[in-house]
Amino acid sequence: MSMRILTVDDSRMMREMLLMALKGAGFDVVQAEDGEHGLEVLAEHGADVIITDINMPKLDGFGFIERVRGVEEHRATPILVLSTESDAAKKARARDAGATGWIVKPFDAARLVEAIRRVSA
Repeated sequence: MSMRILTVDDSRMMREMLLMALKGAGFDVVQAEDGEHGLEVLAEHGADVIITDINMPKLDGFGFIERVRGVEEHRATPILVLSTESDAAKKARARDAGATGWIVKPFDAARLVEAIRRVSA
């Protein structure tokens, strides 16, 4: 059974790039368009690892991470932030919210897969 990855990003192009990279690496991928949709998809399908953007409408990545961590079932689910942001204060805020790691866009598919395997080991 393959590992399920939830990607949360408001950019359709980024979701398509993630889908192609992650399916190509053998992962089962479910996707959401923003934090609120991400919570719905997570409740319906679950995930072994979550990749989320920070800047999104409705519920941003910080709020999404906090809400995920509030669900007992997902307190330990690895969450990687994938963002164009690289500000140290935002990274600290994401870490305080419960993020496991931070990757700056644009992403290298091989490094992303390596990061997923590392945080899920």
